[in-house]
Formats: sequence, C-alpha cells, structure tokens
Amino acid sequence: MTCCSFFFRNMDSGFLQAFQRIVTCSICMNYFVDPVTLDCGHTFCRPCFYLNWQDMQVLAQCSKCRKTTQQRNLRTNTNSKNLASLARKASLQQCLRSKEQMCEIHRQTKKMFCEVDKSLLCLLCSNSQEHRDHRHCSIERAAEEPREKLLKKMQSLWEKACENHRNLNMETTRARCWKDYVSLRLEAIRAAYQKMPVFLHEEAQHNLEMLKKKGKDIFCQLTESKAKIVHKRGMLRGMYEELKEMCHKPDMELLQGFGDILHRSESALLHMPQPVNPELSAEPITGLMDRLNQFRVAITLHHEEVNSCLFLCGDLGSLCVGCHHQDAPHINAPESFLAWGAQTFTSGKYYWEAYVGDSWNWAFGVCNEYWKDNNHNGNIHGEEGLFLLGCVKNDIHCTLFTTSPLMLQYVPRPTSPVGLFLDYEARTVSFVDVNHSSLIYTIPNCSFSPPLRPVFCYIHF
Repeated sequence: MTCCSFFFRNMDSGFLQAFQRIVTCSICMNYFVDPVTLDCGHTFCRPCFYLNWQDMQVLAQCSKCRKTTQQRNLRTNTNSKNLASLARKASLQQCLRSKEQMCEIHRQTKKMFCEVDKSLLCLLCSNSQEHRDHRHCSIERAAEEPREKLLKKMQSLWEKACENHRNLNMETTRARCWKDYVSLRLEAIRAAYQKMPVFLHEEAQHNLEMLKKKGKDIFCQLTESKAKIVHKRGMLRGMYEELKEMCHKPDMELLQGFGDILHRSESALLHMPQPVNPELSAEPITGLMDRLNQFRVAITLHHEEVNSCLFLCGDLGSLCVGCHHQDAPHINAPESFLAWGAQTFTSGKYYWEAYVGDSWNWAFGVCNEYWKDNNHNGNIHGEEGLFLLGCVKNDIHCTLFTTSPLMLQYVPRPTSPVGLFLDYEARTVSFVDVNHSSLIYTIPNCSFSPPLRPVFCYIHF
C-alpha cells in the first residue's frame, strides 16, 4: 500500500470531502489540471479559465466572484497542482482495488501499463513471453508525463487561438470598413481629376474603374479570409476542449487515448490562415506634379527644435508624437527628431516635399499652432488640428496612415519624395507619391485654425 493510499484510506470522511472540494475546479467540477489563482484568490483549471474567458481583448472575469483581473501571464499554482495530483493517485488506488483490475490468471492487482498494447497488466504478466520485450511502467507514474505533454500542446493551441482571434478582429474590421474606404478613395481621385484638364477624362474613367474592380476583388478576399479564420477558430477551440477533457480522464483512459489525440492536435496547428494584406494600386495622374509644382515653397526647419524626439508605437490605436528626449530614453537623438517648419500659413495653396527614402516610422504634414504649443505629447488618435501622413512598421509589413481622423491607407508605401499639397480655402491636405505622380490620399473637410505650421518627425530604432 502506498503512502498516498494509506493517507486517504485513513482520512476522516468529512475531512476527505473538504480536501476534495479544495482541489476541485468550480467550473468543470474535476480535480485541478494546471491550476491558476487569480488576484481575487479563486483558483481554476487554466483550460477552464481560458475557455470561460470569452473575449480575449477585454479584462478576464472570475466566474465565482465576477471581479475582473488584469493578470495576463498566469502562473501555475504549484501547491494546488500537487494536491490535485495526490487526489488523482488516491482515486487510481481505489480503482485498482476493484475486482475488474485483478488479474484472472495470477490473482494479482494490475499495476503495470504496457505502452505497446495500451493495457494494464500484473507484474507477472508483464514479464511473460508475450510482453517481456514491451516497454512497461508503473500505472501511477505512467499518466503524469502524458498529461504534462497534453498541457504543453494545449498551451501551443491557446497561443495559436489568440493569434487567430487577433487576425479575425483585424479581418472583421477591414471587411466592415473596406467599402467605405474604397468610396473615400474614389471620391479623392475623382476630385483630383476635376482640377486637371478635360482631355484626361478618359484616363480618369479608366483609373476609377480599375479602382472599383480591385476594391471588389479585395473585399471578396477579405470575406473569404474571414470565413477561413472563423472555421479555424472552431477547429482550435474544439481541439482545445478535447484535450481538456482528456486531461480530466482517469489515468487508464488517458493512457489509452493519448497517442491518437496528440497526433490530431498537432494536425490542428497546421495551415493557420493568415489575414489578407490588402493593397490598392495608386495609378499615376498625368500632369499632377506639373500642377502641384506651381505652388511649390521651400520649407525650413526651426533649428532649436530639430533635436527633439519622436516616438511611434506600432499599434496605431496608441500612436503618439512626443517632443522630450526623457520620454524616449532608448532613442538615438541624431537619428530621431521632430521638427517644425519656420513658415506659417493662414490662406492660399502651398506644395512641398519630404524625402523619406526606404525608411519607416516617419510622419509629416501640418498642424494648428495650438496643437504645437499645447498637445505635442498627446495621442494622435482622434486629435484635432493635426493632419499627417505617416508610416509605421508592424512585424514585416509597413503601414501607411493619415490622421484627422486616424485611418489606414491601403496603397503602396512610397520610397521616394512624398509631396504635401495644402489648399487652405478648400480645407484639404493632399499627399502624393512624387515618383509615381499618384495620389496617396486627400484629407477632406479639415478643421483649420490659423496659423498652420509644417511638421516632420522621424524615428530610427
């Protein structure tokens, strides 16, 4: 008789029930598997807590007291895990004492597990000619290693599920906003051609039709991609739930089904659908640069501002512009700066260019004077008085954006001079890819508050 068995057999029934409650998850009502304790003090199986956490983007909530938790990287509660392991061993010992687990030939308890036949044997049977060349181990030790392997596989599945969830949110947002984005782009290009000579009408119609067709094609790709990601979400969740159920199985059942479910879980991790990287072509507009160069001005920077720092966060929802070096201690000042133009504008039309090369993490445009004086450390999301085109790098992709309002631009990243055309009376700020003579975007209906001042910022990591 093992120490664990002796301990539980001689335990007072009331105390035993209390002990079992302590090591039982209130969600699945099984002994803990990889238990985690929230900051409210309640403990659950990690898989149960994850599956009960419906939206991975919001704060998790305790299913007992309903308090939210800000914990993200939950650590395994080792004490609860060890106690649950003891409880499972006691249940196993109780199972082994049943008549069904008695060898009919040798009248001994079946305590050895044959990894080849996936069967329980008594010690004498395991040494018989039929089984002597097979690999055996004690049933008490046999189940712990597979259970740990399943938990590791579940962690991989959960990480993939989180990645898939983020991709689904991204694709859902893109699909929902795509038609509006294409409409805005069509309107901007149509407005640009209205200021060009009449003989470009045929070119304008061609470019607009091309944009409409490409927009529809990409919308279909986004819809299809979203469907694939939703399907994968179901597969990953279903496999995760299967693994959770297997972890809660009695040791004998776990050992018999372990190999098959592990193989199927590995298959579930293959072929993860990736989100579409939508990109509309920016067709050249004949004569655009000739027209804009009529309003060209030379912009000089305030030298006292040129060593100020800019910091850009990859997440556009929290992209910030800052001016103080102490706010960005890891930035090399000679390669990172925010500078204001010496000129200010209160009326008229003006055009100038910024040389961005093949870089990213830059932004330039114009801002209202009050923004420069009061809000230069603020978040640009929803910020009024700041009209920028910027580029940030997320993972392997570079993303263009404009502000007022903050909006992604799904056109090729310019790797050459980028032009800015300010039309004060029309209340528009337009950005162009100079080498391709193409429109990147026009910010319409700008809330100008004079005077306006050029701004340029760049960061190098």
